[in-house]
Amino acid sequence: MSIPSITIAGRRIANDAPPYVIAEMSANHNGSLETAKRIVEEAKLRGADAIKLQTYRPDTITLDSDADEFRIKGGLWDGRTLHELYAQAHMPWEWHRPLFEHAREVGIAIFSSPFDDTAIELLEELDAPAYKIASFEAIDLPLIRRAASTGKPLVISTGMADAQEIADAVDAARSEGCRQLALLHCVSGYPAPAADYNLRTIPDMQARHGCVVGLSDHTLDNTTAVASIALGAALVEKHFTLDRSGGGPDDSFSLEPAGLAELCRDVRTAWEALGRVDYGRKSSEQGNAQFRRSLYWVKDLPAGAVVDATALRSVRPGFGLPPKLLGDLVGRVLARAVRAKSATRSEDFAS
Repeated sequence: MSIPSITIAGRRIANDAPPYVIAEMSANHNGSLETAKRIVEEAKLRGADAIKLQTYRPDTITLDSDADEFRIKGGLWDGRTLHELYAQAHMPWEWHRPLFEHAREVGIAIFSSPFDDTAIELLEELDAPAYKIASFEAIDLPLIRRAASTGKPLVISTGMADAQEIADAVDAARSEGCRQLALLHCVSGYPAPAADYNLRTIPDMQARHGCVVGLSDHTLDNTTAVASIALGAALVEKHFTLDRSGGGPDDSFSLEPAGLAELCRDVRTAWEALGRVDYGRKSSEQGNAQFRRSLYWVKDLPAGAVVDATALRSVRPGFGLPPKLLGDLVGRVLARAVRAKSATRSEDFAS
């Protein structure tokens, strides 16, 4: 089955192209525009293809309420209200333009996850090259349709969504003309254990929806992301910070610069290793072919002698006839004298 590619800021994303690595800034700016700019620079330096923001205001994503249902219980953000968390974590809207400009100067693609129509309007003004729908918004079909209506590539993260909800999200995007669609297999745990990821879902998702599929990885290391490449992931997204101990809402489960560099290197190595179906001898093997086994004489024999099994052995190196011929050579008559420890040759034998 042919899976259509997508293109973000001139970079083609497909199974036959190197994996596209997205560094998710999220709340890791920790309230500093300068920190945000450094994250952009480090993402580029460490090999990421794109930096991704989140575009919302506290009042566009939740309500300012102390009611129990608005309070987080357990996990990293235990006890905080949603409004308190998002007030700390959000990217100020006035930072978007300087960050978009800075990313373009640095030479890295930049786009964002919008959380309502006003966010899409802002990002359209900035000519965002794509949109990402966050996992928690994958069931917000009006938001998906609005983002799809821009005609930009759309990446939908699927954490917490069941098979029907994913299908609904795909239908919503395509109903508004989305022709460049990618899904990110995701587990919305922060952090998430590798055992929850069930990476075999990736090829199933490709087959069901006929689109590029990638991974939004919330595990603490890169093993899951690298493994996903073997199962067809064409995009990999990881949270990225300058300092995992920085104290921000998302710092503790984000990659630091060295970890991002390793991710970019390792997923691309994994993709290169996939290659194609090929049984031919590889260039790196050429010099070692001589050390395979072959048939050597272990006795001096005169011309006219009948070869018995004690005259030949399969040994290294590989300059003689192949070992598979041993049974055929026993009982043959020698056309010429042979010396022990010499390689067998076809011309040693009478026709």
